[in-house]
Amino acid sequence: MELFSDEALAIVVPILVYWVYSAMYVALGHSMDKYRLHPRKEEDSKNLVSKRDVVMSVLLQQLVQAAVATVIFTLPGDSSTTAPHDKYMKGSSSSSSTSYLKLARQFAVAMAVLDGWQYAWHRYMHTNRFLYRHVHSWHHRLVVPYAFGAQYNHPAEGLLLDTLGGALAFLASGMSPRASIIFFSLCTAKGVDDHCGLWLPGSVFHLCFWNNTAYHDVHHQLRGSRFNFSQPFFVTWDKVFGTHMPYVVEERPGGGLQARPLLISAASNNSADKN
Repeated sequence: MELFSDEALAIVVPILVYWVYSAMYVALGHSMDKYRLHPRKEEDSKNLVSKRDVVMSVLLQQLVQAAVATVIFTLPGDSSTTAPHDKYMKGSSSSSSTSYLKLARQFAVAMAVLDGWQYAWHRYMHTNRFLYRHVHSWHHRLVVPYAFGAQYNHPAEGLLLDTLGGALAFLASGMSPRASIIFFSLCTAKGVDDHCGLWLPGSVFHLCFWNNTAYHDVHHQLRGSRFNFSQPFFVTWDKVFGTHMPYVVEERPGGGLQARPLLISAASNNSADKN
């Protein structure tokens, strides 16, 4: 694998996107406190893990992620899928249109596969007491999420949900390594944004997706932990299986904002899950 090959960039770029995009939110500092869904001080008072441990855990997950991606890209026959898909970068207008449509279809398949995979495992990790207590509870140590904690998970969960889920989406969609650079950079940025704890006006992710920062913040709250399992893109599976928890973003007493769950009896009746 060459240093600047599509395969190498597909491994490295999403990791860089994670840290650069997270750093942008950190750099905003106090200037955006009026858009925070939790008071800044609660990042230390409510969370059950230090930021140093979060960083170390995320780096470990990304190392495993890079190793798995390297294996997939070196599978026999994988490199043969790269060249045909590169036509979306060049060629006649008609072939370019066809290639863009093909790329859009691949992205749609990858989104659907990843959403279904992560919903199923995420919900199961809440319903299975052993898995929740020993695995998924790691992520919920972040009661007040923040940007660079998006990929803070138990190593087993990081491997199962994120790394293997991403690999499955990549293989099922048939996208090229070059296309995967874009797709997994989008996934990464979306995950960081979902955990950033800021309800910023005009956010592209908030405008394009109902599954957003406030939606996932509800899941991290005690009252919403049995709802809003869908990630990273759509709320479809929550709607289908009755685990959708609506919310309202409103001003918080003392300044800032909050995502308040709207506890609907129908939703409670449809979900018998327990942590």
